[in-house]
Formats: sequence, structure tokens, C-alpha cells
Amino acid sequence: MTPGPADPGAGELPAVAPQLRELRRRSGLTLEAAAARARLSPAHLSRLETGRRQPSLPLLLGLARTYGTTVSELLGETPAVPDPIVRAGGPGAREADGWTYWRAGGSGRGMQALRVHVPHGRSQGELVRVHPGEEWLYVLGGRLRLHLGEAEYLLDPGDSAHFDSLTPHRIAAASAAGADLLFVHTLLQSTLAGVCLGGGATTHP
Repeated sequence: MTPGPADPGAGELPAVAPQLRELRRRSGLTLEAAAARARLSPAHLSRLETGRRQPSLPLLLGLARTYGTTVSELLGETPAVPDPIVRAGGPGAREADGWTYWRAGGSGRGMQALRVHVPHGRSQGELVRVHPGEEWLYVLGGRLRLHLGEAEYLLDPGDSAHFDSLTPHRIAAASAAGADLLFVHTLLQSTLAGVCLGGGATTHP
């Protein structure tokens, strides 16, 4: 089923800033060291940790890899008792820099599954990602533009893609109403998890 619009309050992510600080301190990293691993400027990471900026979905994925955790834990969504079933009326929509997503898999797993709405014309669609692991996506609605290395693909509803995440990649909506997809990626908890690049040495301030 294609995800619907997010609730008006879905963009509020109050748990992100304190969770980011706690995970960094738990990892024994200084602000500068953590920022270097995540390919962010220390100033940008500081703004995320103090709640002055909210991370985009690609940034959440990169920070989760940096700290060897999951997006769910970053958002304070980890349940006390793991449940293998995610009901349709379960965890609500969350918004990160315009992208809306719904948890579609369990927390604390080596593989994370999300339902995602990619809006048209958002700058984060231009971020290039490079990191260890694999990604799989399936287009539910709208049209999706996928860049893999030097190649560009247009995916329609029913199309899917499965690729090595070390291939530079980015996605963006190619239709005016945006695109909806199922998104699955592996979470590698290793020193290589720090290899996550934005469009350049730093991500947007």
C-alpha cells in the first residue's frame, strides 16, 4: 500500500539531539572525531546534537552506521521487547528534512527496512552516498530517479533495484507528486561503518 501523507506533527523529532550526544559519548568519540567519521563538519554535528538542525534521512543512516546502531535507536523508537511483526497501524510516520518514512522492520537488526516517501525537488536527493553494505528498493508509487556511479535509471511502480552500497548512489523523485518506495539496507557494525560520504568532504551546513 502506498504511504499516505504524514501527520502535521510528524516532523518533530525531539529524541534525535540527546540520542546523538549519548551515542557519541558512549562510543568514546570527541565531537571532532565523530564528525570526521560521519564526513560532517564539527559545527554541523554540533548543531544536530543541540537540536538547532534536524538530520535528513541520508544523514540519519550515515550517523547510525557511524555509531553502529539503527535509525530506530537514533529516534528513540527501540521497543523494550523485540516484535517480529510491524502492523499497518503501528509506529507513525516520521519526517526528516522533507522525506517521510515509516518503520517496516524490527529494531536492532543487521538489516533495516523502511517505507519512504521521497518528495520532489528536495536538495537531499542530490546527496551522493558511499558506504559498505547492500541496498534494495522497490517503487510503490510515482517515478524514482536512481543514480548508480555514472549511470542513471528511471524506475516506475513495480520496478526494483539491488546494488552494492560502495557504488556512489543517490535517489530523487522524478514525478511532481514525489515517489513512494520500500527501502532495505544492511547495517554493518564495524570500523568500515565510518566510510559514509555526502556530496563532498562535508554535508550541507
